[in-house]
Amino acid sequence: MNGDKGVRMTGRAALLVVVGAAGGAALALGLGAMDGGVRAQSADEMAAAAAPAPLRQTPASQAEITLSFAPVARAAQPSVVNIFTARVVRQQGAMGQYFGMFESQPRVANALGSGVIVDGAGLVVTNNHVVAGADQIIVALADRREYPAKLLFAEPRLDLALLKIEPGNGTLPVAKLGDSDRAQVGDLVLAIGNPFGVGQTVTQGIVSATARTGIGVSDAQFFIQTDAAINQGNSGGALVAMNGDVIGINTVILTGGAQGGSIGLGFAIPSNMVKNFLRAASTGKFQTAWIGAEGEALTSESAARAGLSRPIGMRVSGVVPGSPAEKAGLKAGDIVHAIDGKEVLDPSSLRYQIASHPLGETVTLTVIRDGKARNLLLALAPPPETPARNLTRLPAGNLFSGVTIGNLSPAFAQEIGAGLPERGVVVVEVPRQAVAVRLLRPGDVVEQVNGRPVAKVEDVLAAMAGQQAGQLSYVVNRFGQRLECVADVARGFQCRALAPRYAGLVGEAA
Repeated sequence: MNGDKGVRMTGRAALLVVVGAAGGAALALGLGAMDGGVRAQSADEMAAAAAPAPLRQTPASQAEITLSFAPVARAAQPSVVNIFTARVVRQQGAMGQYFGMFESQPRVANALGSGVIVDGAGLVVTNNHVVAGADQIIVALADRREYPAKLLFAEPRLDLALLKIEPGNGTLPVAKLGDSDRAQVGDLVLAIGNPFGVGQTVTQGIVSATARTGIGVSDAQFFIQTDAAINQGNSGGALVAMNGDVIGINTVILTGGAQGGSIGLGFAIPSNMVKNFLRAASTGKFQTAWIGAEGEALTSESAARAGLSRPIGMRVSGVVPGSPAEKAGLKAGDIVHAIDGKEVLDPSSLRYQIASHPLGETVTLTVIRDGKARNLLLALAPPPETPARNLTRLPAGNLFSGVTIGNLSPAFAQEIGAGLPERGVVVVEVPRQAVAVRLLRPGDVVEQVNGRPVAKVEDVLAAMAGQQAGQLSYVVNRFGQRLECVADVARGFQCRALAPRYAGLVGEAA
């Protein structure tokens, strides 16, 4: 990655490319019935009670300072494994690209990472980027036992993968996944993994931040930040609390240069998200709950107008008609302040808190309306796929020929996971050999074709019918940037940026 700073996967894999979420994307959350009771306390006094936290104290003597982390490390290390992968890569022989006379020459690309045993039957959690595309996976335990592994389930949006090994008559050490929501900034943690393939290594640090967003490759990713040393090969390893529980899966580091290496900015997927991933593995499909509403972070000014001393919460800017949010009584202008007593800092914080709960669970959403706190009971439900995605390959005879488009819905937008709106027409695939490879990119949301607004696949087909061959005008939203483009076979292709606009409510209920 160019420049002085970059983001790097901690396994021996490619550099992680950060993709910004498109503005105006709806929150993928869910709501159930409302408890309409109003409490007669001011918004500033309202603070829902969280679960009791474990006692935390600083060392009070030299003897306490010299206490060792060895008991915690000794208990956690056996369940953390090393992962070795091999992938066959074919390269074209000398001059083959010019004459086609030589077959491609295969070579084996090796990579390494770490993992955590989460079930005695042989289930191992690791990062998807550690094992993606691997032809062979070997899991090596701390006691030097080795087993071949197969990939059971993977979710690239979370960068998590589930492996299966067959221990035979042997027993396996199993990690306990703790409650990552109980982690607090300043808590001591250990990072365990296999950095640079030197062997299992334990490093120590603190929790630097919780629910960190904007680091990963999709809007489904949230992280615990730590300054414990994490390097290449640590990916998939354990972030361990002082009670021995695994509270995160080490995944990403920020590096200070092209060579990589720890600079004290490491990020782990919270264990509560890992639990949701493991539940989804049984169905083969990962989903988080849906609310059918969107909102924005509070500013100091908007917080003061609402009677709050701090800009904490999310102001609801719109609710989809017929959605769970509307049925529950959530209204535009409400300020979402807490979930189950835990403060909601902004829209990302709200999305994380909902995503960390399993579907079907009920949580208490505290909102501020007219200066008073109200509690709504939220039954977390999956996002609907309405309208149907209707994947369509555009026909020959136009500049978009061969491009695959589809209808967005709350479910499809969450599946793509790039911060897309929950309705509209999205570009799904652009063949490398197609003319449109210069015109469109996967993830583009098509707003207009030949001057006609489009909301569904059928609108695109109608707008292109009867057009003059070799000419096309269109408007797309490319991850928050609106572009107006004109393509002409004779005159070439050009685009100009348009001012962003508020597209209204997103999604629609079944």
